Amino acid sequence: MILRIVQMDFREESIPAFLALFEERKATIRAFNGCTHLELWQDSSQPHILFTYSNWDSEADLNHYRYSEFFKDTWGMTKQLFAGPPKAWSVVQKSIAGNPS
Repeated sequence: MILRIVQMDFREESIPAFLALFEERKATIRAFNGCTHLELWQDSSQPHILFTYSNWDSEADLNHYRYSEFFKDTWGMTKQLFAGPPKAWSVVQKSIAGNPS
């Protein structure tokens, strides 16, 4: 499983537009093959920083979404609202051998 975290820095006045866009498109994102979870988070001390947190069955599923026309359209609208560059991480959970302390 792949966890995808995207940090976005929005202009204050653009936050309502992004929230409306996310609300409109979240069901379609969740319906993409391999997407098992999607959430939107907001930084507790910097409300202009928002994160998407999503779970994908595989990197191939995530890439299928990322290269789709739907994503290109959504991302094109989203990045117009940014105050700064986004950051993104794709992470996997690792097991650590040994006894718990």
